Amino acid sequence: MNGMRVRVLFFGQLKDIVGLDRDEAELSDGARVEDLFERYGRRFPKLAEFRPSIAASVNQEYAGWRESLSAGDEVAFLPPVSGGEHVATVEDIFQLVRESIRPEELIEGIKAPEDGAVVVFDGFVRNNFPGKRTLYLEYEAYEAMALAKMREIGSQMREKFQIHRIIIVHRLGRLEIGETSVWIAVSSAHRAAAFDACRYAIDTLKRTVPIWKKEYFAGGAVWAEGEIPAEIPSQEAISRADESTS
Repeated sequence: MNGMRVRVLFFGQLKDIVGLDRDEAELSDGARVEDLFERYGRRFPKLAEFRPSIAASVNQEYAGWRESLSAGDEVAFLPPVSGGEHVATVEDIFQLVRESIRPEELIEGIKAPEDGAVVVFDGFVRNNFPGKRTLYLEYEAYEAMALAKMREIGSQMREKFQIHRIIIVHRLGRLEIGETSVWIAVSSAHRAAAFDACRYAIDTLKRTVPIWKKEYFAGGAVWAEGEIPAEIPSQEAISRADESTS
């Protein structure tokens, strides 16, 4: 039987479990995402325990477990995220940065004479984890996919709300207490649209963009729990589709 090679990526606590962030795997033709995960699950039993809460992507798009793989695919296994198409306008900004976010510089760049409102969400590092004092945080991302998902959010915002400009910036790496981790700004002619769009942006980012947070405190560290992105095809939906075509 012919074989194929795929690239495999691990993030967040999954990377800690397997001890590496990337690998290459040889599979038989016709192998599915679930076959690849099962192989790693046999090598790392603790990884297999996470199966109900792990998401998978193929070539930077969320994928169902029964999706077939092809030679050269990039498959990522993702812990729950802490993410007709429209092209974002040149005025929109979507960034992942490792230096401090500077809101005072960004806010001036979003204002325009035709705007009447700018709404900002500034998420920053607090000094506590339930029952513990936080020392600092570390953020990591599946960067290419995260940026693509941030742009998708921008397109969705333009479809849903009458807004002008969008800025979404997320920090990666080590952050100290009080430092901004995510900064979102939306401008519009009227405040209601800007408020609604800004809330939509942060809520959707937290559900769908593959970014993870590790919280450090005296005596240890823990990856923050997230949720499985809603846009991933469910096994039940895939099964119904298979039955309808059989």
